[in-house]
Amino acid sequence: MYPKLIIDLKKLKGNLDAVANITKDQGGCSLMIVTKGLCADPQMVQMVAAHEKVDFLADSRVKNLASYAEVVRKQGKMTVLLRLPMHSEIAEVVKHVDLSFNSELSTIRLLNEEAGKQGKKHKILLMIDLGDLREGLFYQNEDVILRAVEEILQMANIELYGIGVNLTCYGAIIPKNDNLSNLTALAEKIEKAHSIKLNMVSGGNSSSIYLIEKGELPEGINNLRLGEAFLLGNDTAYGAKLPGTTGDALILEAQIIELQEKPSLPIGEVGVDAFGQKPYYEDRGIIKRAIIGIGKQDTELDSMTPLDEKIEILGGSSDHTILDVTKSDTAYQVGDILRFELGYGGMLKTATSPYVEKEYVK
Repeated sequence: MYPKLIIDLKKLKGNLDAVANITKDQGGCSLMIVTKGLCADPQMVQMVAAHEKVDFLADSRVKNLASYAEVVRKQGKMTVLLRLPMHSEIAEVVKHVDLSFNSELSTIRLLNEEAGKQGKKHKILLMIDLGDLREGLFYQNEDVILRAVEEILQMANIELYGIGVNLTCYGAIIPKNDNLSNLTALAEKIEKAHSIKLNMVSGGNSSSIYLIEKGELPEGINNLRLGEAFLLGNDTAYGAKLPGTTGDALILEAQIIELQEKPSLPIGEVGVDAFGQKPYYEDRGIIKRAIIGIGKQDTELDSMTPLDEKIEILGGSSDHTILDVTKSDTAYQVGDILRFELGYGGMLKTATSPYVEKEYVK
């Protein structure tokens, strides 16, 4: 059945080996692998959990973490919740998550109370905002941060495991030695002020890994969180391919359901499309147009790259994607299968969609 996501576990293992070599062997950091990109796919999780150089498995969804917490803990590793916990999910967080990222004292207080009820000590990473302006206590408000740490350290059922930062995902701020040095300096102040030693100073995600190769990761950063670097082989700061990785471990296959010659310009007054956008069309005359049986509900059209380089994606709707196959050297027919590499957005949607089949290459 199509559409289908082909998951090459051998290539993913190769990517994991490569990023582990950079992160742990070269960078001296612990390795946290983020599983949300493939919606915590069980076979991928088993491979990652068994890898000797992986220390943590992380996801932004408690439901995903619950699905594999037992597998991870049996390997002596920790589950990590990346997205700040919602008050409505506190009990599930304490049950299934070993380490959660936090920035709100009201949430940490609830975690402390619930951990007491469950007879546990829950670990937290206090998030610091270095200017990307997503989550975290703002780094310039040092007094606020130190007061928060003081309260956290008094909680009987919470362990302050460390501090961390997220960059690039919202504000597109690239990690540099100078901004990450603000994080390590803050870690030193926290340790000195409270006579403690933080286990983790997490310096970001796949956009930070390039600093290791350049020798510019600040001393004191001892953890990176990698998702796209592992799954697609990308350094997300500048879009470079990481050494030893491949971008074709995940391939989307979709079937042609219509193949006809039609005008390239729609006929009539142009309004808005199914998603409320007013589209622009280029007049190419009569073209050979293929429709494949997948659309915006299941993938991200801008995040698909046809393996046939002479095919162009024109656009689509919820369930259809329209392609210009005029210049292709292949005489396609209705029923033929087209293959696409995926970017991050396309990968997220196809992995999450119940309408996209999964097939494994082992």
